[in-house]
Amino acid sequence: MALRNPPGALPAALRRDPRFTEALARRDISTVFALAHNEGEISFNKISEACGIRAERVSQIARGNADVTSLPVLERIADGLGIPGADLGLAARPWEAGNPVTPLQDHGDGDDPMKRRDVMRGALAAGLAGTGLAALTSTRTDIDAALAADHTHPDLGYWESTAERYGYGYHGQAPADVLANLQDDLEEMKPLLFQAQTDKSRSQLCHVTGQMAGMLAIVLHDLGNHREAHRWFATAGRAAQQSGDQLLHAWVLGREAMVPLNYGAPAAAAKLADQARHLAGETPSAAAALAAAVASRAYAIGGDRDKALGAVTDVERLADRLSPQQRADTWFGYPMQKHQVHMSQALTHLGETRRAYEAQAAALQLSRAPSLMTRALIAIDQASCLVHDGDREAAAHVAIQAYGGLPASYRNGLTQTRALALCQALPDDTPGRDSLSELLDVA
Repeated sequence: MALRNPPGALPAALRRDPRFTEALARRDISTVFALAHNEGEISFNKISEACGIRAERVSQIARGNADVTSLPVLERIADGLGIPGADLGLAARPWEAGNPVTPLQDHGDGDDPMKRRDVMRGALAAGLAGTGLAALTSTRTDIDAALAADHTHPDLGYWESTAERYGYGYHGQAPADVLANLQDDLEEMKPLLFQAQTDKSRSQLCHVTGQMAGMLAIVLHDLGNHREAHRWFATAGRAAQQSGDQLLHAWVLGREAMVPLNYGAPAAAAKLADQARHLAGETPSAAAALAAAVASRAYAIGGDRDKALGAVTDVERLADRLSPQQRADTWFGYPMQKHQVHMSQALTHLGETRRAYEAQAAALQLSRAPSLMTRALIAIDQASCLVHDGDREAAAHVAIQAYGGLPASYRNGLTQTRALALCQALPDDTPGRDSLSELLDVA
């Protein structure tokens, strides 16, 4: 059947071009995109919007620096460009049966053809249940199945750069938005795990999978979903093991230890941190420093003062010996800002308030302005030190300013847990306690 021909659709002359039809038959999407751009004068941004692929990746594909082999992505391209399924060796597309789509249409109302990421963002922002949780679970179980198989793909550079980009943290984005983006990228990358590949390529792909699954688990932890965080950390650990990178595996365990650490199980946290420390070995590394830092906090919360102080000494020794690369301010590095945050927590729980205040001041000075969650948690540590030092009214005021100043999307999970613990530590007659309590009830 004839497709409608909206502004920017594939020109009829291009559809008849033998180079174009041959490229479709070979599923040579690099040539398809290059011809659509150069001959059809269709921008990469318009192709991106129509097919649900980032413009950067469309450009890489058109230049031959990336391939497309995933069936779901091929189907999105067919639907977005209005290409009949048979031309790409696919089943007939739904719109071919009498429900025409409008490929490459300029939707002035913002209703783009592909809204998967926006749908996921909305579902996850509404809470980790229902549609959002089901999609996360489906992605994770499929990755586990692929990792269990003996099955990469030449486009590893793209996914390695994607993992690196996520590694720089939230950058002011709401955690639910980052979670939706990570899930969407993992869903797109997932089919590669099932493809035959060399041992080296398989190892590289498992490394990227371990990084991205681990970062997704971090976000789940920050949002307060402990069970899903543990499940994703298990997937990340499985991928890290298959990659053969012990430091990545140690990093995964060290980050996983922060789940029980922050949600009331310090003994379990200490056990995971010790496992991570053992895996990291004796050579100074970001993973080893992280493991020692988490152990110091776990022992401090658990009341084992001697082990906590020993771990503090250990992590300070390691932090001084890290290379500039290992100190990178990413989720995989151990920068001084992160070190001071860990020390703030450990020293606060040890009652070493003078040293804790110093760590907090250093952490605030080093943290980037968009680090909303980090700065709020540091302020709540300051409030806890004020409680220890007997200035309860000031503690309540600091906590109200820190927690109440967060956007609503940040007032859950870890920040809510820490603020609630502080509120519960304040006597009922503390000035400002009722205001903090009301704020927590609203959140």
